[in-house]
Amino acid sequence: MPDCLIAAAATPAIPIHAVTPATLDAFLAEAGASVAGWVAESGFSAAAGKVLALPGPDGRRAAVLFGLGDAATPGPLIAGALSTALPAGDYRLASGFDDPTAAALAFALGAYRFTRYRAGEAPPRLVVPEGVDAGRVGRIADGVHLARDLVNTAANDLGPAELAEAAEELAERHGAALSVTTGDALAEGFPMVHAVGAAAVPARGPRLIDITWGDAAAPKVTLVGKGVCFDTGGLDLKPSAGMLLMKKDMGGAANVLGLAHMVMAAGLPVRLRVLIPAVENAVSGIAFRPGDVLRSRKGLTVEIGNTDAEGRLVLADALALAGEEAPELLFDMATLTGAARVALGPEVAPFYTADERLAEGIQRHGEIAGDPVWRMPLWTPYMSMLDSKVADINNAGATPFAGSITAALFLSRFVPDGVSWLHADIFAWTPVAKPGRPFGGEANAIRAFYSFLEERYGA
Repeated sequence: MPDCLIAAAATPAIPIHAVTPATLDAFLAEAGASVAGWVAESGFSAAAGKVLALPGPDGRRAAVLFGLGDAATPGPLIAGALSTALPAGDYRLASGFDDPTAAALAFALGAYRFTRYRAGEAPPRLVVPEGVDAGRVGRIADGVHLARDLVNTAANDLGPAELAEAAEELAERHGAALSVTTGDALAEGFPMVHAVGAAAVPARGPRLIDITWGDAAAPKVTLVGKGVCFDTGGLDLKPSAGMLLMKKDMGGAANVLGLAHMVMAAGLPVRLRVLIPAVENAVSGIAFRPGDVLRSRKGLTVEIGNTDAEGRLVLADALALAGEEAPELLFDMATLTGAARVALGPEVAPFYTADERLAEGIQRHGEIAGDPVWRMPLWTPYMSMLDSKVADINNAGATPFAGSITAALFLSRFVPDGVSWLHADIFAWTPVAKPGRPFGGEANAIRAFYSFLEERYGA
C-alpha cells in the first residue's frame, strides 16, 4: 500500500468535509456563525477541487472543506485534488463523500510524486475510511504508481536491459517466473523484434521479456506491452520536437506491468503471462530500412513502409507467440499512433476488439472505475491500405487516414482466429495536471481492465 494511505493516524487526523454549492449552506448552518463567517470571508463557494482550511480555537487547522462543484462537473478523480492542495499531515474523510472507496483511490493517485531525480515534498496521508478495502485500493494505486515511475524515468536510465530488470523485480516480488530472450535466439525466434532493435549499441540491445505466474491449469490471460524504450523514428527520423517525449514509448510495457501487479497482488485465479518486446529504435549502419522486407515469427512477410511504425512490428512477434498457446484473453497495450490522440485526446484510451461481449464489459468497467475508454472500429475494408506489392503486408498505411485503425488491423493479422483479443492504443502521459492525474507518465485503461478481470475471475 502506498505511504499516502494509512490504517490509522498516530495523532488525531484532520476531518475533511465535502460540500457542493447546494449543500454548503446546510453545512455552515450546523457548523456555526464563526465558521460561516470565515468561509464567507475566504470566498469559498464549493467549486470543484477547491480546498479551505477551517481553523480551530487555537488557530490551528481543525478541519478542511472540500468543494465538489455541481453534479456534472467533478469527475471521478476529483478527490485527487486533496493530495495536491493539502500540506503534509494526516487526514480522514468525515462527511459528504458518496463513494469513500473512489475518494480514497483518487487521493492515492493524486498523491503520486516522481522523486528519482529531484526531491519532493512528502504528500499528505489519508486514513483509509472504515469499510473500504484498503488492500484493493492499495494494489491499484501501487500498480498505477509503478507504471508512472517507469514512464517518467529518463531513457538513459531505462533501456531494454533496465526494463527487463524492472520486470524481474516485479516477478520476484510475486513469485513469478521470468525469462529473457536475446541475441541469436531472439533473431531466430522473434526476427522483427531483433530487426527493430539491432541498431542500438550492445548494452541497449533488443530482448523479449516473458513473465508467467499462477496455476498452469487456470484460465490463461496474456498481456503484451510495447517496450520501445526510446524511438528516434529510425532512418525515417523524427524531428527533434517529435523525440522530446519518446522516453514514454515504452508506456504499453509500463502499463501491462502495472496491471500485472494488480492481478498478482490480488491473487486472481488465472495463469498470467506478460510479454514485452523491449527495444530501442536507433540509427546506425545496421538499422532496418524503408523498403526492407522482414519475415515475422508467424511467417508473414512485412514490407517496411516507414521505420517509425516500429511498435507494431515488435508487438506482432509477441502477439504471435502469445497466440500459440491460445489464451482465453489476450490484451496488448501500446503508445502506437498519434492518430489515436487526434481522435480521443490524452485521457480517453481507444481500444479495438472483435469480441462483442468483451467490448461491452471493458466499456462498462471503464465507467465503473472512472478510467475512460472508448471502443473504436476494426473496419476491415481499411486493410487494403496496408497492401504491399512485394510482401504479405506493409507496416504503414498508404494514406494518412485512419492511422489508429490501420495499426490495429495490422496487429490483427498476427492474432490467431478464435482468441479473444483486445488492443489499446494509449497515450501514457498527462500533459496538463488534473485531480488524480499529476503531470507526466500515466496509466491509461489498466484500472478499467483490472476491474473487468476482477469481475470475470473473482479474487
